Amino acid sequence: MRWLPVAASDTAARVDLLFYSMVVITGVVALGVFVLMIYFCVHYRAGSGADRANPPPRKKWLELGWTLTPLAIFIGIFVWAAVVYACFYRRGDDAMTIFVVGKQWMWKAEHANGRREIDELHLPLGQPVRIVLSTEDVIHSFYVPAFRIKQDAVPGRYTSIRFTPTREGEYWLHCAEYCGTDHARMGGKVVVMAPTAFAQWLERGSGNASLAAQGFELFRQLGCSGCHVNSTVHAPDLTGVYGRTIHLSDGRTLIADEAYLRDSILLPKRDVVAGYEPIMPSFQGQLDEGQLYALITYLKENR
Repeated sequence: MRWLPVAASDTAARVDLLFYSMVVITGVVALGVFVLMIYFCVHYRAGSGADRANPPPRKKWLELGWTLTPLAIFIGIFVWAAVVYACFYRRGDDAMTIFVVGKQWMWKAEHANGRREIDELHLPLGQPVRIVLSTEDVIHSFYVPAFRIKQDAVPGRYTSIRFTPTREGEYWLHCAEYCGTDHARMGGKVVVMAPTAFAQWLERGSGNASLAAQGFELFRQLGCSGCHVNSTVHAPDLTGVYGRTIHLSDGRTLIADEAYLRDSILLPKRDVVAGYEPIMPSFQGQLDEGQLYALITYLKENR
């Protein structure tokens, strides 16, 4: 009998160790409290021969002990949990990025080469993976118990989570946020495969253009290249924009990440680049989440 599902990711062992440590600590504290309660109830019960004439004086060391010891334990657990939490969001370019969209009531995934899946997600064993999440309607929550990961997909923004699968097999995928009538049926499976088998699977089903190629085509169709690539129109050059430090007209600076590129397409007047006029039209309502991320993927790779 298992207390928890099998641990199938690099972070699962860290989460489990933290969880069991907290269970042991709280269990020991609870046991100590109950033992003392029972002892005092018996020893100082009515009619007992316990000496009550000379109560002990105030002891500062005891008061400091029962105050500072739990505080130190709490801070230690907090720091430990913060380090484990940070592992899910650490940066790095070595992770394979997969775009996942939550929609009532299914999960849609698209790999960089254009292969798409519905309610399934194939992953390579031992390779870092970064899941970028979005939603086309309400809040959904991407939850894989075997990986000990749960990340909300929030309307109007991107969220992401990172992990490395460490065990081959099939694992349940759930939506852990109530999202409507068929919420309980919104799920699927994650399939972890050996790297060679995954490469063959990925190539075998690649009937679509890659995400970057789809984004390039949209970049041309929407007229983006007419303003942002060697144009007489006064607009920022988007070549190599991803990861660049952007200086804004209001004096702020930010890094051109996925969130910034998304906002620049849908809400172009929110963060206007210094030296440029807010003349770009919004593409809100003209692109679905898949097309939007394809555009962003093209801009990320357009170096």
